[in-house]
Amino acid sequence: RMDQALLLVRNELPALGLKLAALSSSCHQCLYQFLAFVPPSNESLRTPGTASVMVDTQHPLTLLLNSSVGDRDLCKIQYHFGEFGNYSLVVKTLSTSTQTVSCDLIINEGPINSYLPILFAFLVYMGILAILIAGRLLMKIDPVRNWVYKKLNPRATDRMINSELGSPNTTDSINCDPTPQWSTASRRRLHSLDTFRGLSLVIMVFVNYGGGKYWFFKHESWNGKLHFPSALFSRFVFIMGTSIALALGSMLRWGSSKWKVLRKILWRTFVLILLGIIVVNPNYCLGPLSWDNLRIPGVLQRLGFTYLVVAALELLCTRPDSGTWEGRFPALQDILPYWPQWIFILVLEAIWLCLTFLLPVPDCPRGYIGPGGIGDFGKYPNCTGGAAGYIDRLLLGEKHMYQHPSSGVTYQTTMPYDPEGILGTINSIVMAFLGLQAGKITLFYKDQHKQIMSRFVIWGTVMGILSAILTKCSKEEGFIPINKNLWSISYVTTTSCFAFILLLLIYYLVDVKKWWSGAPFLYPGMNSILVYIGHQVFANYFPFKWKMQDSQSHAEHLIQNLTATTLWVVISYILYRRRIFWKI
Repeated sequence: RMDQALLLVRNELPALGLKLAALSSSCHQCLYQFLAFVPPSNESLRTPGTASVMVDTQHPLTLLLNSSVGDRDLCKIQYHFGEFGNYSLVVKTLSTSTQTVSCDLIINEGPINSYLPILFAFLVYMGILAILIAGRLLMKIDPVRNWVYKKLNPRATDRMINSELGSPNTTDSINCDPTPQWSTASRRRLHSLDTFRGLSLVIMVFVNYGGGKYWFFKHESWNGKLHFPSALFSRFVFIMGTSIALALGSMLRWGSSKWKVLRKILWRTFVLILLGIIVVNPNYCLGPLSWDNLRIPGVLQRLGFTYLVVAALELLCTRPDSGTWEGRFPALQDILPYWPQWIFILVLEAIWLCLTFLLPVPDCPRGYIGPGGIGDFGKYPNCTGGAAGYIDRLLLGEKHMYQHPSSGVTYQTTMPYDPEGILGTINSIVMAFLGLQAGKITLFYKDQHKQIMSRFVIWGTVMGILSAILTKCSKEEGFIPINKNLWSISYVTTTSCFAFILLLLIYYLVDVKKWWSGAPFLYPGMNSILVYIGHQVFANYFPFKWKMQDSQSHAEHLIQNLTATTLWVVISYILYRRRIFWKI
């Protein structure tokens, strides 16, 4: 199967059976897992004892061979097996006098290079990009442009040329309408925000569709470095906070009362949570949905609640006019006037720290934030997530949580754990608040590009320093490790550091230098709710999914997942061309 290799163990030791166990390098402080018993060799027939096992190829493994008598360690081998490879492990005695045992790993059949489809897909998309760029340059030549005018509808062609490959001139402000509706855009907005949001969304769609079944397009099992998937949701939360600052300021400047804006915030929160519950509980072909197993947390639910808290907090402190603050430190005009917000956020973070590290959890050590299962040498198998998991099980119930956490495969956890649970929502609010700060920077220093970019650099640097302190620049040994499942504060500071830097780069390219229109990520970024819900609802329908010839092929999965993701980009582009945007 994918991500597996065949290992044949040949035992040439007479009268001594072997026990084979393995430990993955991705499993921190885990117990060795038993794989197979290898019988002793048959001296009369002169045939070795053999056993065949499938071994994981995603991460390096440590193989441990013990004797069945006395449980004595005979040999330990560290090796990174290749996908679909065929290997033999030969165990024999080198010297009968000293009983020295040797373990030799032999490659019978070499593995395949499962990463070639990624290279091929990259070259295809780069070719498409080159063709589009060449077309853009040709359209600047007068004879070519005039010829296109004659061949195509002049009116449609004029719109295509003036749009600069899809970069809008006027669009609506951030969605805060009281009801979902189809409307045309009407006001100017920062293209970099839509591009940032669209980039995160497109990668999220690709990952949710399977990411070609590659392990590095999956969420980290527990603690660890940030893979593509692990940082996507946080970027979405970050840019939502940025949009809140721009939207509320715009609405108040246009004369909307705070009570009217609050009603819109409450309605949008309700719709997001309702849509989230519907999306995470698909039951289209399984009959009526049972309320006993309804999952309550989810991505849109967390977005909705985070939006409610951060938008309400900003509404309480924002001013209709965004003039210069006449205080002692004008360079801090985007921070000091909002000191009540900072106190609120610090109190929230103190609550998260106290609950996480001080709340007593039955049968678990206080402050435990591990994965449970076979992690921590199997001492706390039912303590997955520590206080975070305990609070969800206590308030929501086990049946209303996510049943297949990412720690299940590596750490063999049996307890349900929801990565969008209650306690982690506190830090998603912190993440959105940092995005809100980015939005305030763009408001207070409007058209002052150097000021905006320098502050993005400062914030990114500060967040990076905090991350280094919290994690000790280590995967597992820090004060608070980076953990997407827990939404640890180090995860927030690390992802916000990258978010500030990424927003800086996109802002520079799209809004400052205008070297890039933001296409194609601009289009899904302007219809993010539609694309997100649509890709979830139609995930198992043609043309987004079809029956494969070989379900164990990374290439076929990659083709299918990239096709589905590209289709949503095309759909968002068509909607953009027709000036159709679904708003909540």
